[in-house]
Amino acid sequence: MANDFSLCWDLDSLNKAYRQGYMAGVMGMDKNRCPYIGEIVEAAWEGGWEDGIEVCELQKPAGQLAS
Repeated sequence: MANDFSLCWDLDSLNKAYRQGYMAGVMGMDKNRCPYIGEIVEAAWEGGWEDGIEVCELQKPAGQLAS
């Protein structure tokens, strides 16, 4: 039976994935750059990315905001 790596996570790995996603978002990286495999960990990274990209957009001058 194959191992299901989507279940191989703990709180520390989710926090790390979130922080890495946040930094990727703040730097304006593309959402498709997620380095993780596994639904739960990917969701943590994506949540961080969404928070980070929001901060990135809020810090841009008004004329440069994406529509």
